[in-house]
Amino acid sequence: MVAALAPGCARPGPAPEPSPPRSAPPATSGPGFVVLTDVDPRIRTDIRYATAHNFVGRPVAGYPEPLCLLTRRAAEALRRVQDAALTRGRSLKVYDCYRPQRAADDFVSWAGQPGEQRMKAEFYPRVAKSELFDQGYVGAPTAHSRGSTLDLTLVDVPTPTQPPYAPGQPLVSCTAPHGQRFADNGVDMGTGFDCFDPLAHTDSPRVTGVPRDNRRLLRQLMTDGGFVNYDREWWHYRFRDEPWPDTYFDLPVARSSAEPG
Repeated sequence: MVAALAPGCARPGPAPEPSPPRSAPPATSGPGFVVLTDVDPRIRTDIRYATAHNFVGRPVAGYPEPLCLLTRRAAEALRRVQDAALTRGRSLKVYDCYRPQRAADDFVSWAGQPGEQRMKAEFYPRVAKSELFDQGYVGAPTAHSRGSTLDLTLVDVPTPTQPPYAPGQPLVSCTAPHGQRFADNGVDMGTGFDCFDPLAHTDSPRVTGVPRDNRRLLRQLMTDGGFVNYDREWWHYRFRDEPWPDTYFDLPVARSSAEPG
């Protein structure tokens, strides 16, 4: 999911989960996070907000290291999902996991800068930046800050090499056909990750064939593993039995924020 968002689609529509008042201070200790690759090194990572390849076009506040942090309960559940995915010839690849409150605040600040639109052509080509709040694409807080929500896709096994993103390279719409948009090594899901467009709705009737089947497989695997999809983003899943359903953390995405061992 993008910031704290109702991404991938315009309102109306229910929020994925209740949020506290915006003024609620985030918690700063005690989440019991683990580094996902310590729990399961088989799962691929592509932490976009630690790079310039995301909808703001630069590393996001709070991401000093390209890591996936999750609560231990969610990470262990995801390991079981990976076991199931491998039996289908696929592996999981995560784009974002725990997201500190400062990152959500960074997204809100970015949304208030009308002249900063360097990544529009790829991530929100059909939505005016001035409408991102009104259409529910950007806000705060986000379920990601509770530590049991993540954004992910499926990749083939063996996994193809993904070309690196070069800042300043020509951008192609996230809604373009699979062979034309950014060459993500994930399977075809019908849009790119973090695509602010109705085509990213999990059950979009405009997505058919292989991309539809891939979305359904990801949802089946994740649902069987105890995760709940946000229906406006095919990539967004929340662990149903999350240990911190009402607490929003602001620790940085760094190994130092994980529990030892």
